[in-house]
Amino acid sequence: MAHEDISDMAALRARIDQLDAKLIELLAERSGLIDRAARIKARDGLPARIEARVAEVASLARSRASSAGLDPDLAERIWRMMMEHFIAQEEAFLGSKQNSE
Repeated sequence: MAHEDISDMAALRARIDQLDAKLIELLAERSGLIDRAARIKARDGLPARIEARVAEVASLARSRASSAGLDPDLAERIWRMMMEHFIAQEEAFLGSKQNSE
């Protein structure tokens, strides 16, 4: 359904709730991938934070947002917050692996 076809707040809120559910599913999938990345980094002796990758992901978020008509500053702020969370997730895993050795 096109945005313009939504004529009342109940339908609009229902559509927003659907999108929110999809976003949660995608974030959960991303979190699982981060768990896998942490295992690979532990195996390969890599740190959780790789600054070049952080910069690359932030840049991609900005350019994809711009292409989609979304404020690139907003996208970068959201992605940087996510990255910090997921880096902490990796660091927790890597720290627990080091402590168990």
